[in-house]
Amino acid sequence: VYMETYGCQMNVNDTEIAWAILQKNGYARTKDLDEADVVLLVTCSVREKAEQAIWNRLRHLKALKARRQQARLPLRIGILGCMAERLKEEILHREKLVDIVAGPDAYRDLPRLLAVAESGQQAANVLLSLDETYADILPVQTSAGGTTAFVSIMRGCDNMCSYCIVPFTRGRERSRPIASILQEVRMLSDQGVKEVTLLGQNVNSFRDMSEVQFQSAAAPVLSRGFSTVYKAKPGGLRFAHLLDQVSRIDPEMRIRFTSPHPKDFPDEASVLQLIQERHNICKQLHLPAQSGSTRVLEAMRRGYTREAYLELVHHVRECIPGVSLSSDFIAGFCGEREEDHQQTVSLLREVRYNIGFLFAYSMRQKTRAYHRLQDDVPADIKKRRLEELITVFREEAARANEAMVGQSQLVLVEGPSKRSVLELCGRNDGNIKVIFPDAEIEDAAGCKALVRAQPGDYVLVKVTSASSQTLKGVLLCRTTLSRSAVCH
Repeated sequence: VYMETYGCQMNVNDTEIAWAILQKNGYARTKDLDEADVVLLVTCSVREKAEQAIWNRLRHLKALKARRQQARLPLRIGILGCMAERLKEEILHREKLVDIVAGPDAYRDLPRLLAVAESGQQAANVLLSLDETYADILPVQTSAGGTTAFVSIMRGCDNMCSYCIVPFTRGRERSRPIASILQEVRMLSDQGVKEVTLLGQNVNSFRDMSEVQFQSAAAPVLSRGFSTVYKAKPGGLRFAHLLDQVSRIDPEMRIRFTSPHPKDFPDEASVLQLIQERHNICKQLHLPAQSGSTRVLEAMRRGYTREAYLELVHHVRECIPGVSLSSDFIAGFCGEREEDHQQTVSLLREVRYNIGFLFAYSMRQKTRAYHRLQDDVPADIKKRRLEELITVFREEAARANEAMVGQSQLVLVEGPSKRSVLELCGRNDGNIKVIFPDAEIEDAAGCKALVRAQPGDYVLVKVTSASSQTLKGVLLCRTTLSRSAVCH
């Protein structure tokens, strides 16, 4: 089996789950396309561009499949994930190239689907589930050098933002039992993984209903000034409880989570408190804004105003001094006027995010926007607005990062820098990339011998320069997460 992953971190995790299932069923994995009997593409549907990449890839694979048929070495091609869910009929009928189609909740069915394909028939399963979380399947880690890993804690989304395809491709929200998440994190800790990111479409609305005694717990309060399209959901163990438990497993393991929704950081904010208190929960938050205009936010059905969002940002910064903030923005949503766009520009200036994910709007079928709104911002205006947002974001991120020049930052070493074998690269607590020379250094434990930093080590780096994307610096010493927390 040869696998390719497109799109978000959830898809990286889904690739690991699908591979774990196939491995148990006797399949072997190859990194060489020419060796493959089966090619599986784990796909994304969030934007048109993501789907276009898959259609282009399939054109390339069509030629390979034809060559294989002539050589009597059949090649089976499978489309997995969100695009499979959204475009099942089109994928199966277009040029009869694809043999199997499996949606995000159908990975357990892959061995059967592949067996059907072996007999020369097309096979598909895109049934969405109300309870599938793959809780009993421990993903086979394939990520960078084994120092970082993603752990899926929930699937699906109930927010129904008007631009978003996710509820239709990944279904309703359901959370994994906490016990199975803790088991996976312990296993990763035993394997030497030093950073775990808890993953979900909306991680902070997590609710584990698997234990009877917690099913009658009251529904949590939303952040001040936020609303939802669904009724408050009582019962279950919540995200703060999970975060508390996960952070206790290994004091030398960093914990991150993505993607939260701003509505689920209420004022009593035990999650924010935990981030502030625990040395191994990163002081970094993803707060997707999408727009700086209240009028556009209403059309997007985000459930908050610009003012409520800014109030939350101030609250977060009070609770967690020095927090690093990241966000998502959409340029040119339905009905967006120039003044709406300027409000987004001013929000970027006011908040000064460290990391940003910015895209031009692309209309998706099935969404509320598709049925109710007009995609009326011309492509060239979308492009200009997006470029303006990116320029402003970079200016402000560069300013935010320049404030760290002269400071020492704790960095988790990930491996060699892409640009030079003489440099190493890692990330600081705020998830910003840090580049530094691969030199001999002292160990903070006081042993006299000089050491070289390895992937999975924590090092202190004194920042000497900064750009909007990266920090550069000089190595001070090797240390540990716990020791560094005591010193700070």
